[in-house]
Amino acid sequence: MVRINPSSIKNILIIRKHNQIGDMIVSIPMYYALKKTFPESRITLLASKTNYKIPFSEINPYIDDVIIYDKIKIQNAIKLIKQLRKLKFDLVVIPSTVRFSTTHNLISFLAGIKYRVGVSGVNGSKNKLSFLLNIKAKFNWIENKTHQIFRNLEVIEQIGCKLNFSEIFDSFPKISEKDETEMKKILDESFNEKNILIGIHPGAGKTQNIWDSENFLSLIKNLYQNYQANFIITGGFTDEEIIQKIQIELVNSKIPFLLAQNYEFRKLMSLINQCDLFISNDTGVMHIAGLTNTVLVGLMKKGNVREWAPMWKNKFYVSSPTDNINDLSLEEVQNFCNKVLNLTKWRKKLV
Repeated sequence: MVRINPSSIKNILIIRKHNQIGDMIVSIPMYYALKKTFPESRITLLASKTNYKIPFSEINPYIDDVIIYDKIKIQNAIKLIKQLRKLKFDLVVIPSTVRFSTTHNLISFLAGIKYRVGVSGVNGSKNKLSFLLNIKAKFNWIENKTHQIFRNLEVIEQIGCKLNFSEIFDSFPKISEKDETEMKKILDESFNEKNILIGIHPGAGKTQNIWDSENFLSLIKNLYQNYQANFIITGGFTDEEIIQKIQIELVNSKIPFLLAQNYEFRKLMSLINQCDLFISNDTGVMHIAGLTNTVLVGLMKKGNVREWAPMWKNKFYVSSPTDNINDLSLEEVQNFCNKVLNLTKWRKKLV
């Protein structure tokens, strides 16, 4: 472990290749640990451009500033490096918890940052240009099946940043009373009957994580038949086609539902918190649901669970037997959801 005088660190740069909503949520404790260890510091995230807007500050209150860069072309790289040198960062962290980026190592070196923290290798795979980092270590994340939360934290443990489990839990955003009241009002106005409430997120940012929409429709109809439930269908900008298909079928089947499309992060979190059960593909919204008190059933591919599944109380998953999410059977998901709903201690609205 390298000891750094906390008062000497005023300006911290984080360079992450993956900054979608799920990636942002699992990395929150890392930012909190840096703020705890270096309380006088400002944290800037250097993030690549995405095809939709990420509400960085809304998700992560420990980020003070964000620099967005497009894919590195030589002219853009030179401009970026000049900008970073001008900002005079004292410390840079390159977590590399998903995959390595030689570009990030090079940028951190050319930006003239004194302390450059990162990863030299993972399970025998070498991080090229890691010699440009001056604080680094090898990790066995794949062999140890280390969750993304702890991968991020292990990188900064090299400089003495540590959290206990309670601090990790407390670092995540909480639901405000204002948002809670607003969502309750929306639900009161949306449903005539106060039956149990089930949330469904049928889309995903990655097409390979999408369980077939016909399965979701059959699941909804089964749950409605068994519990006379009300439903919330959530979706984002990339889920339009799936949402439209499900919406038409639910209207035709006269199943009560609220469409919650493109909700802001905090409002969506509060809305999900009103549900008795939330069922989601492996995507950013699954991680948002993981921050709530609601029972979550995540639908995940084999191999993704230990690394990405939400970890907290009453958070469950059903995984496919293969790398194909659609090898996960409707019957298995239905049976699991029925078991959860029959445990009335987890219900918020008894019927």
